[in-house]
Amino acid sequence: MKKTVLIVDDDMDYLFQMKTKLEQFGFETITADGQKEAETIIETTKPDLAILDLMMENDDSGFILAYKIRRKYPEVPIIIATAVTAETGMTFDITSDENKQWIKADLFLDKGIRADQLQKEINKLLKI
Repeated sequence: MKKTVLIVDDDMDYLFQMKTKLEQFGFETITADGQKEAETIIETTKPDLAILDLMMENDDSGFILAYKIRRKYPEVPIIIATAVTAETGMTFDITSDENKQWIKADLFLDKGIRADQLQKEINKLLKI
């Protein structure tokens, strides 16, 4: 049975590219163009993995959504894929104990990651 990946991003071009890549990798995909739509989806659907943008409706939409997904489905791996470092210079270290308290993501990736690297990271999180 195919694994299902929820992709959430307000950049429609990026959303389409990610959907296409992940389907080529053999995954089912569900897409949402923002935090609110994704919250509606997770009420009734449990993805096997979620890939979230950070800055959507709000600057912290990805963090909020990750928190809500983790609370409802604690075992679902979450990747935050963002251009925030390139846009603002801000970086987030999700390996520190302090940040693990409030950043509910398993992996933080910069947008523009190579397809083969993305597939490797997803497979590692899904243990496939």
